[in-house]
Amino acid sequence: MKTRTLGTGGLEVSALGFGCMGLDFGYATKVTKAEGVTLIRQAVDRGVTLFDTAEVYGPFTNEEMVGEALRPVRDKVVIATKFGFDIADGKQAGMNSRPEHIVKVADASLKRLGIEVIDLFYQHRVDPNVPIEDVAGAVKDLIAAGKVRHFGLSEPGAATVRKAHAVQPVTALQNEYSLWTRGVETNGILDACEELGIGLVAYSPLGKGFLTGAMGKDTKLGEGDFRAMLPRFTPEAMERNQALIDLLKRIADDKGATTAQIALAWLLSRKPWIVPIPGTTKLHRLEENLAAAEVVLSETDLDGIERAAAEIRVEGERYPEHLMATVGR
Repeated sequence: MKTRTLGTGGLEVSALGFGCMGLDFGYATKVTKAEGVTLIRQAVDRGVTLFDTAEVYGPFTNEEMVGEALRPVRDKVVIATKFGFDIADGKQAGMNSRPEHIVKVADASLKRLGIEVIDLFYQHRVDPNVPIEDVAGAVKDLIAAGKVRHFGLSEPGAATVRKAHAVQPVTALQNEYSLWTRGVETNGILDACEELGIGLVAYSPLGKGFLTGAMGKDTKLGEGDFRAMLPRFTPEAMERNQALIDLLKRIADDKGATTAQIALAWLLSRKPWIVPIPGTTKLHRLEENLAAAEVVLSETDLDGIERAAAEIRVEGERYPEHLMATVGR
């Protein structure tokens, strides 16, 4: 597996990471803890070194699974987790990035993961009630205490990134980025990363499954699948967005690849400091995703994708209104 470097602090990770959320959270299909541990270790065996989790996934169970899987290979991997929410009665209960809360979350995450230091600690969403300078200062103190190695932010606005970075250098941003979610190209996030030397970890690089080509207007989402509330996953939106899948399939057929591999290869081509973190519950999908690192898209290929994509209007927001209000702050 090829590697990439996130941030000027030299955090080296595999070119493709593993988003662990979907193993037991967010979707109708979940794996057992034992199955998740096995799959994560299979990812390690195939060269993956960046694993992404969060306290709110489960909540808590995802960190426990990731910790059990990775403790035997702790010196070979980078573990990223997140803070920023209150959790009550087993559910997310509003934002909380007060410095004292961040410290408590760090200690609890370290215990669940069974490790001595968190490699990359993200603020999960920007808390409008806590100055970002205070958040950055709290993580700076955790770094000084040896509990955290690197500071990250998820879905911030560009101005927030700059304010945080002035207090504690930001190693990575985690934002949604894919062929159907390209806001980071126009909202200043990629520019800020380039200017400040920050890596971008792209979550949902396969459009929450849609860009694999395995979904369509007749897809029935199971009970408990969070995509059921997303505007892009209505039957009407999926039918209209099929044009994007058709584009990916044409290129995939020419390359002897899959639509998912083309979507990931496109992301890898954007910048050398972008690291996608696709998730899956299946070994054959994991292997398919990782093989995308070997797919070469020429300038002609990329120009063709841009021209064709420019003619396709993506139908539907990526989140409902109340969740869109939590990004880009």
